[in-house]
Amino acid sequence: MRILGRIALGALALVVLLIVLIVAVNFRDEPRLSKEPERFASTPTLVERGAYLARAGNCAACHTPRGGAPLAGGLGIETPFGTVYSSNITSDETTGIGAWNSAEFFRAMHNGRSRDGRLLYPAFPYPNYTQITREDSDAIYAYLKSVAPVKQANRPHTLRFPYNTQPSLAVWRAMFFDPGVYRPDNSKTAQWNRGSYLVRGMGHCNACHGGRNLLGATSEKLEMSGGLIPMQKWYAPALTSSREAGVADWETKHVVELLKNGVSPRGSVMGPMAEVVYRSTQFLNTDDLLAMAVFLKQLPQAQEPPAPDKPLPRDPAVMDKGGKVYEKHCAQCHGDKGEGAPGAYPALAGNRAVTMTSTANLVRVVVSGGYLPSTAGNPRPYGMPPYNQTLDDSQIAAVLSFVRLSWGNEAPAVSQLEVLQYR
Repeated sequence: MRILGRIALGALALVVLLIVLIVAVNFRDEPRLSKEPERFASTPTLVERGAYLARAGNCAACHTPRGGAPLAGGLGIETPFGTVYSSNITSDETTGIGAWNSAEFFRAMHNGRSRDGRLLYPAFPYPNYTQITREDSDAIYAYLKSVAPVKQANRPHTLRFPYNTQPSLAVWRAMFFDPGVYRPDNSKTAQWNRGSYLVRGMGHCNACHGGRNLLGATSEKLEMSGGLIPMQKWYAPALTSSREAGVADWETKHVVELLKNGVSPRGSVMGPMAEVVYRSTQFLNTDDLLAMAVFLKQLPQAQEPPAPDKPLPRDPAVMDKGGKVYEKHCAQCHGDKGEGAPGAYPALAGNRAVTMTSTANLVRVVVSGGYLPSTAGNPRPYGMPPYNQTLDDSQIAAVLSFVRLSWGNEAPAVSQLEVLQYR
């Protein structure tokens, strides 16, 4: 009995120690909040800068649902663990952040903790925003305080147990969240460092372009290495791969054009990235776009496996079926030989978006359509209609296989299972 008692006491001590460690980790690097009334002086210049930074961070994408009041929240963000609803960040004092002070707002950005002390879910990308400086946080705060108040209560999240509990979130944070600040790399130029800050922190690009584990956490070791966006079924291609979305061999001006206009001589954006350009990057100034381009061009590139030394096998029946679908529905825009139409429709021959390993985006474009963002530099973009009601799974698989194995393209055929998976 004494042995059993000692084991029980040891287990209890271990549990208590783990709880203490989890609590300590969750409060590390926590800004101290003063009980004294805050003296925060906002100015028109600060508000203007905050509005610019809020666009750089693409705040409206999550905090403004379609047809809803600007920044009043309520957008449902589906995750593998349930749905998280974005919060009201207008200046309303009861349902928004009107009663918050700048220190409380910075704590939310830096530590992912609400005004009342609750831990926030990382659908709000504080694992990236933690790098944002206090000065930039204050500017965004000043802007949000200037936004017209909207009295709209926040919707409760609908997450499954145990993900809907604060203790489980505290454990997740202890395992995967490391609060910090952006530290310039003194071996790099000021322009590179500005681009790094915008891409890694304010722009939170790794939230989509980074792979995630089973608990939804990204890994810094796999930064920008590509990943399937949870629930959306779009694949954010690797920015570290010349076969996916790496831009190391692009001219800097072409990277800038892509971020500014959504299209450049080297590529175009669709899906979730089209929304990023539409809502965010097209409004950034040239200096910041250049800085982002410089940083992206210098990302370490992955070692690519060698190209196949002989042609991949082609199923004659699939190629025949896919070719007929292509002739009927695709050739008019993309050309008989996949050459495309410059300035309108992209070439499919030699297109890395066509041949990269993941077929998710190809399926999504055929099923849901492909639309470039409307921007000042490309105000009337061409688009591709959805074929969800026109083609069945076998036809989609066949035409995509045909495209991936024609005109010099050498990529594996697409199965009906892949179409079903990404539809």
